[in-house]
Amino acid sequence: MALNEKEGSSGSSMDSPEHVEKKGSVGGYGVSADAVPRDHLNAMFENPLAGISREQLFADVDEFCNKHKLSEYNELFRKGALVAQNPSGAQDLDVLNQADKHILEREHTHKWSHPKQLYYLVIMCSLCAAVQGMDETANNGAQVFYLKRFNIVTDPVSGTSGRFDKKMADNITGLVVGAPYLACAVLGCWLTAPLNSLFGRRGTIFISCLIAALASVWEGVANSWVNLFVARFVLGLGIGSKSTTVPVYAAECSPPLIRGALVMMWQMWTAFGIMLGNIMGVAFLNVGNDLNWRLMLGSTVVLPLIVCAQVYFCPESPRWLIKKNRIDKAFDAFRRIRTSDLQAARDLYYCYVNVEIERKVSHGRNLVKEMFTVGRNRRAAWASWIVMFMQQFCGVNVIAYYSTTIFTQSGFSESSALLASMGTGILNWVFALPAFFTIDSFGRRNLLLFTYPFLAIFLFWTGFSFWIEEIRPTRVAMVTTGMYLFEVFYSPGSGPVPFTYSAEAFPLHIREVGMSFATATTWTFNFILSFTWPSLLTAFKPQGAFAWYGVWCIIGWVLVLLFVPETKALTLEELDQVFSVPTWKHASYHVKAVVHTFKVKVLRQKLPPMPKFWQGDENIGKSFSD
Repeated sequence: MALNEKEGSSGSSMDSPEHVEKKGSVGGYGVSADAVPRDHLNAMFENPLAGISREQLFADVDEFCNKHKLSEYNELFRKGALVAQNPSGAQDLDVLNQADKHILEREHTHKWSHPKQLYYLVIMCSLCAAVQGMDETANNGAQVFYLKRFNIVTDPVSGTSGRFDKKMADNITGLVVGAPYLACAVLGCWLTAPLNSLFGRRGTIFISCLIAALASVWEGVANSWVNLFVARFVLGLGIGSKSTTVPVYAAECSPPLIRGALVMMWQMWTAFGIMLGNIMGVAFLNVGNDLNWRLMLGSTVVLPLIVCAQVYFCPESPRWLIKKNRIDKAFDAFRRIRTSDLQAARDLYYCYVNVEIERKVSHGRNLVKEMFTVGRNRRAAWASWIVMFMQQFCGVNVIAYYSTTIFTQSGFSESSALLASMGTGILNWVFALPAFFTIDSFGRRNLLLFTYPFLAIFLFWTGFSFWIEEIRPTRVAMVTTGMYLFEVFYSPGSGPVPFTYSAEAFPLHIREVGMSFATATTWTFNFILSFTWPSLLTAFKPQGAFAWYGVWCIIGWVLVLLFVPETKALTLEELDQVFSVPTWKHASYHVKAVVHTFKVKVLRQKLPPMPKFWQGDENIGKSFSD
């Protein structure tokens, strides 16, 4: 396919190691591959069709259709390519009839009007997210009972055991609770790439949900803590692959105008599953001392089986099919999830060109190495690591995994503690809904900077409330209020932002590698948190244990301020510019921005707005220091 008309020349500066070394034209970008700095490769994907003459574009389209046995749709693909080349000028194209123009205009005026098949796919992805959340919290209520059943902890309030010493009991508790996240970190996330390559997005989702269903049954019939640990470890193999694949699948199938909102569904419905897991704890509370925890854990079998039955009725990811050179199948998939054949042809051709560029850019390159050796990529990895790390070390999963035990220690009965835990799950879901609207208006970075101080305040509140005498009802009320308000501020900030941020921070050609790194980060620290909490509680008591994560929220605020750029509404080329700014300049700029904001908002001084930190080095760190 002749995606490019001419070979660009390379200057002497291209000898730098941070420039692409491979010779030859790259897609429709119009320059040689070695003429593009490695830290600005995203710019090549901005619109690879821009600047190509109509004659050359039609020649490329004709060759594409002949090569992939789509000649009967030749005229349709010519139209689609012209629209993809200049989306904003589509209404002025002379090759489109009024019906075509009406379809394209309606795409903007009725952006939620799409075929039922697309929404069927969205429902399936939402159920996958609910599976994820339910797997995480069904154990919350169950552990109160299985720890006593296996004689690991005989007194939930004191944490003492008739079988093990205190340290061993704490370690076993943490190991069983954290087993799925250990599996995610060491195996699950890294199995994603080979599973997707072999079985596709649908196949990976099917396998991961089948593993989750089988592990759920295994958990319910476990006859020892070792058996339960192994069952939960196997459960994590499904969680890791599913958590990486489903958001990618949703993004690859979604129309651009609603892609962000549909990908956001992952976090929102994960929160819904978290709520369901807590509800199961209440529902099976009084079924019998040895049956209740088994039903709590076993109840998670239902949703993954529904997904397994549903997933193959959805189309495969068109982008995955294009990567496998099954172009005709990709066109069929797009036709099922787009309103018209014109939109399907446009999206297929544009996606095909981008995939071809990715292949040429990535050929013969060590993408893992490049993620850390190229400055632009390294800064994106560092920023993603921070937000993923803080998603765990803000302390949220202390509440998700141990809230029933915490409420019991604060003075609740077991039944009341399970009801209170259900409240945390409900709040987690309800307050995830606002993020659906605020993440693209308020911004990713701003949501984190706004919510972290409140997370710290309410963790200190919860921990210090344990200094109130246990016999006083005030203690129960204060602990409950602190944990509930924590959930209110977590759900619109650290809940949805990390996965959204990481997905857009990395350049397209290393995005899969980057997301595996990012998800492995969050699952690694998820395991560390869940494993160490019982020991932390023993060593520091509730006051110190909650304060520990409160301090991390303060540290997280500083890390985000200095090292996490905003990515909201930036083009691919602008993302390259943002992450190409040296780290010290970004940190210096935002320290000055805090002073500037204080002067404007608090002291009411009339100052000109600060320039964007990535628009010219001469503007950075100047004008606003006094």
